[in-house]
Amino acid sequence: MSADKAQRFGFITTNSIKQTFNRRVMQAALDGSWNPTDAETVAGKAAGRKAGGLMLPNAQKSAPSLAPPSLKPISLVFAVADHPWVDGANGAAVRIAMTAAQAGEHTGRLLTVQSETPQDDGEVAVTLSEAQGLLHADLRIGANVAAAKPLKSTFGISNRGFELGGAGFIVTRPEASQLGLGAVTGIEKHIREYRNGRDLTGTPRDVMVIDLFGLTADQVREEFPSVYQWVLERVKPERDVNRNELLRTRWWLHRRLREDLRMALDGLPRYIVTVETAKHRVFQFLNDTVLPDNKLVAIALQDGLQLGILSSEIHVTWTLAAGSTLEDRPVYVKTTCFETFPFPAEDTGLTPALTERIRLLAEQLDAHRKTQQAAHPDLTLTGMYNVLEKLRNGEALTAKDKTMHEQGLVSVLRTLHDELDAAVLQAYGWSDLGPVPHQNDAAHAAWTDALLLRLVDLNTRRAAEEASGTIRWLRPDYQNPATPKAPPVAQQASLDMDHDTATQSGTKTKTKQSTKKNSGIDTADAEDTENASHAATAKPASQQAWPTTVPEQIKAVAAVLSATPVPLDMDAIAAHFKAKGRWRDRLPVILDTLVAIGRVRQQGETYASC
Repeated sequence: MSADKAQRFGFITTNSIKQTFNRRVMQAALDGSWNPTDAETVAGKAAGRKAGGLMLPNAQKSAPSLAPPSLKPISLVFAVADHPWVDGANGAAVRIAMTAAQAGEHTGRLLTVQSETPQDDGEVAVTLSEAQGLLHADLRIGANVAAAKPLKSTFGISNRGFELGGAGFIVTRPEASQLGLGAVTGIEKHIREYRNGRDLTGTPRDVMVIDLFGLTADQVREEFPSVYQWVLERVKPERDVNRNELLRTRWWLHRRLREDLRMALDGLPRYIVTVETAKHRVFQFLNDTVLPDNKLVAIALQDGLQLGILSSEIHVTWTLAAGSTLEDRPVYVKTTCFETFPFPAEDTGLTPALTERIRLLAEQLDAHRKTQQAAHPDLTLTGMYNVLEKLRNGEALTAKDKTMHEQGLVSVLRTLHDELDAAVLQAYGWSDLGPVPHQNDAAHAAWTDALLLRLVDLNTRRAAEEASGTIRWLRPDYQNPATPKAPPVAQQASLDMDHDTATQSGTKTKTKQSTKKNSGIDTADAEDTENASHAATAKPASQQAWPTTVPEQIKAVAAVLSATPVPLDMDAIAAHFKAKGRWRDRLPVILDTLVAIGRVRQQGETYASC
């Protein structure tokens, strides 16, 4: 379909009405460019005259509130989730979603592209199939995966990897040796192996990364002068011209310090990772000596049981429905793919014998892939799983495929996955679903729908259990607030990021009583980390004035949560502000708004930045 036709038909070229409203109103509020009078206009235009919209109050009211006067039901009545968009005149060729909404409660029509044929006039002839039913926010009919609730049992143990903020931190092994690795005592804690997505799915670069977390610049210069000179020459010049004042000041440190990830991984000999954006959803173990890149999702679990469940078709199917996509590649969004996923337990049929069975198969799966790749350096995970996909679909293998099949022993890989899927289905009590019918599209779709309905139902049950006090922690020693905690890993709390103390060579250190703001968290908060894996309640080192306008209030609360590595309860959030009157009464509505637009996630009585 061409752009001019879509305009004539009045289709909405966005994923949903909710997304249109969120993107153009709430995001603007968070960025400080919001005009309250835009709210009604955007909400009304988003879906045409039939579309209902969320109304924000007039900005001139003396006591602004985010609470809408009323919420009228609205339904999606038409949707195409993935459609070609071409414009021969302007050369545009992208993929779009189209939706239409109507006030009230209605079923809708979901159209799915089955085939696309380019035409001589530059347009594309599309063949569509149609299904009818209740259309959910994720443009699906059937299981309402988009409504799945985040679970406490999975909270706080999945994070994106380290965001360096400069290529100068990456070194080769020979360069690491020149910097003192293997010769200078203690340097091995600060020059670590490093893996990104391509290292895992493709050919590894075999690089290392400099990580100076926990050290001041003066300490680096004194203890590791070669490393200091390296980052001084290769990182600092870029940081000096960065608009972010904090990055200029702490130039020797990574862009994101990832204190939450460091705490979660502390003491684990290994952990689970998956590539955030990848054609094939593969989970594997990495040793604690390896730091994960920002494009990896790290899950702080060391048990083969969890690796097996995550590697099963049950979880992979959930991720495809709950995650997002980049172009045609699935994206693993930890908040929707992992934190909402209901794991099996004894109430579903997970027996001790099944636990050991799944654990054994997961260990064999992880070892098999790594063994074959070690024996054949050019063998990649993407290549192995491309061949596995062809085997499952009954497709013929090319000569290149056959080579990968032999090198990767992909038929063995297939049996491991098949046996793992069967064991995990049994752990859920769902063996009646049978093996995945890969070679029959209709049967596969029916199998997927049935599985997702059951997973959504189990998510609902788990959320109800947690509300009544029963939480099936995946890692109780770390997640459960009632479990005594070992002292946390060192924080970057000794750094004083005040301008007056910064020098060209580094920063002066201060005592632990420093009340200045440091690397993304308050010093007072960093020192009070007896229970850093759950809500922080320490009073911040300084308070800011409570903004007078609703947009600035939203932005300020979001900034507080973004700068804090641990969840905060309402009192802890309020402690960051000072004002007179009943300003705290607005916090619940502001937090609910941030949760609704996906900027903040709620976990019980606490809130954390997404």
